[in-house]
Amino acid sequence: MTLRAVEAIAAADVVAYHSARHGRSIARSIAERHLRADHIEEPLVYPVTTETTDHPGGYAGAMEEFYEQAAARLAAHLEAGRSVAVLAEGDPLFYGSYMHMHKRLAGRYEAEVIPGVTSVQAASARLGRPLVEGEETLTVLPGTLPHDELAARLACADSAAVMKLGRTFPAVRSALETAGRLDEALYVERATMSGERVGRLADVDPSTVPYFAVAILPSRAPGNASVGVAAAAVQNEVRAGTPGEVVVVGLGPAGPMWLTPQARSALAAADELVGYTTYMDRVPVRPGQRRHASDNRVEAERAEFALELARRGRRVAVVSSGDPGVFAMATAVLEAACAEPYKDVAVRVVPGITAAQSAAALAGAPLGHDFAVVSLSDRLKPWRVVEARLRATSEADLVLALYNPASHSRRTQLETALKVLLERRSPDTPVVVARDVGGPEQAVRITTLAALDPATVDMRCVLLVGSSQTHVVERGDGTTVAWTSRRYPD
Repeated sequence: MTLRAVEAIAAADVVAYHSARHGRSIARSIAERHLRADHIEEPLVYPVTTETTDHPGGYAGAMEEFYEQAAARLAAHLEAGRSVAVLAEGDPLFYGSYMHMHKRLAGRYEAEVIPGVTSVQAASARLGRPLVEGEETLTVLPGTLPHDELAARLACADSAAVMKLGRTFPAVRSALETAGRLDEALYVERATMSGERVGRLADVDPSTVPYFAVAILPSRAPGNASVGVAAAAVQNEVRAGTPGEVVVVGLGPAGPMWLTPQARSALAAADELVGYTTYMDRVPVRPGQRRHASDNRVEAERAEFALELARRGRRVAVVSSGDPGVFAMATAVLEAACAEPYKDVAVRVVPGITAAQSAAALAGAPLGHDFAVVSLSDRLKPWRVVEARLRATSEADLVLALYNPASHSRRTQLETALKVLLERRSPDTPVVVARDVGGPEQAVRITTLAALDPATVDMRCVLLVGSSQTHVVERGDGTTVAWTSRRYPD
């Protein structure tokens, strides 16, 4: 308890506290030594906790009625001129019951909220483990979230605390396992109180977990795993003999807003980052991670380098723009991983948002029906193959996403491609030109196949060429959208 809290209790006429039906109050037990015989005690007993109720409004209705009645009881003391101290374990406005009194009373009476030490802070202290360091962020989650939502948030968190365990513990444990974070998770029960228990969360018997317990994913910063009471629970440093892994991670088309939770988790868990310099710059620098940036033309060498690191027991993230399986690093890594000496190295691919998807969303829904994706680069395949595919997609009337349309050294390919497409497509066919999607120079425009000027296109562009069912409409709100009908005429 803080000194201010002790002073407030001493000055109060009435001491109120919440409790379950059994009448025991953790908040009261914490403050008990500071209570006087002349204090008027006002126990606020919940009508239900996790039990069922026959209240016509269900659990929510029963609790709403209870809070109204509890606030009315406190208001009666205040109207009579008595000062009231409402006890709250932890911090009053951090998942605390007092907040329901505050909403109902603070606008009518003078109210002071005295901050307290939360269970998250207490758990960190009892574990002797930092929660966050440097630029890490802390995520606080209720264990009552749906399993998949909880797993997704845990996967991308730097550090995390999960509250409200008890009956939710099995689902929380499962979510940590799904997120790949179970081995890091620590458990603290009744922090700083009698009956305190700390240890590895994976070792806890679910039948023994009370509501007042918290799961902690502490800081991943180097050195933190070797301190504290539960130091053996987490070892961020790769130990000799530990199997390594290569995870090929899709970063999406631009910065952090385009990263999936799964990608964030894979990047955070890696010991080594490998990738093209431009893409590596999108990944936040984390203490303890080693970064290996290289030129965009050494994909095979980069893949073998990553696999060799993993063969030595390192956790390696190979980064790619967009989705790693679409004209990107996943193929290079798997090609090398299917040959000796890397056949036994674990490889995973984490998907990302593609450039085509991103451009389509900005333009409307031009990929609403069947579509094909073709790269205009002829560095790894002959141009005759590119032309054959362009003619085939035109014959099939597919919407076409064109990657790698032009570069400083490849200016004629797009010009030739447009001529091939115009052999079978109308000159009025809509074309979406999206440049630097998600970046500071993002620009999306809609033109036509005949009007497209190849000189305005570079490697930072993706082109979406419509089909006969692609429409461009100027809407009443001033926007212009492109969309391809899901219905195709007979």
